[in-house]
Amino acid sequence: MDIKHQAQIQPLLEIMQKLRHPVDGCPWDLAQDFQTIVPFTIEEAYEVADAIERTAWDELPDELGDLLFQVVFYCQLATEQGKFDFSTVVERICAKLIRRHPHVFNAPDIASPEHTANQVKQTWEAIKAQERADKLQLSLLDDIPQALPALKRAIKIQTRVAKVGFDWPELEPVVAKIYEEVDEVLVEAKLVATDPEHYQPKVVDEMGDLLFAVVNLARHLNVDPEQALRQANNKFERRFKGVENCVVQSGKQFDDHSLEQLDSYWDQVKRQEKTSL
Repeated sequence: MDIKHQAQIQPLLEIMQKLRHPVDGCPWDLAQDFQTIVPFTIEEAYEVADAIERTAWDELPDELGDLLFQVVFYCQLATEQGKFDFSTVVERICAKLIRRHPHVFNAPDIASPEHTANQVKQTWEAIKAQERADKLQLSLLDDIPQALPALKRAIKIQTRVAKVGFDWPELEPVVAKIYEEVDEVLVEAKLVATDPEHYQPKVVDEMGDLLFAVVNLARHLNVDPEQALRQANNKFERRFKGVENCVVQSGKQFDDHSLEQLDSYWDQVKRQEKTSL
């Protein structure tokens, strides 16, 4: 790290030290530990993603700063416990990036115009596989974090096993699996009424299988299911607000409308969206 960048990060490190000062620090910051700030880290990462998706470039520096502060917070906790410090984190990521990009740093002959992005990716995956072997990792899946959002973790699991050939090569069986899982959900759902305590856990299990199968289809279509679902959420929210406007304009309450009437408002909003494109 050059002197300019050191000068930029140093004030943040000093602020963090002050916040954690045992006498003059902030009581809230002093009460935190590694586990308690994890939810804030996840939240800040999502706020970064949200700013990018909204192309809110004026907000993005603030959100990235909040996320960087989370890293600094962990490093301060680790420094206090004698585990590592901020410089350790920087050294580790620099070493990893250099190690995983030999076509840039260590082997100029690899970085030829003929070396495609796909070849670079293959090299990256080979290096990661060697790293897992060096750690004596017993399974391909051992280093996929349990705390990842479920959709993201499903994609990582499926992508990892596909690399060793455990995958369908065509779309047809992928789609067929979804229909199979839908049928199994419906079977268990019908039985819930007869014995909720026994069959509800089975519905949950089958719903999980169905979601996993849908994620697999998204992967085969090169669609990020997390992003696709966020877009669907936003679309539904936008259209439902349109339905709310229709209800207000009708002069009635929601309870005064039948489902058919509300559906007609929904269709009206959809038509308005299409004509405004």
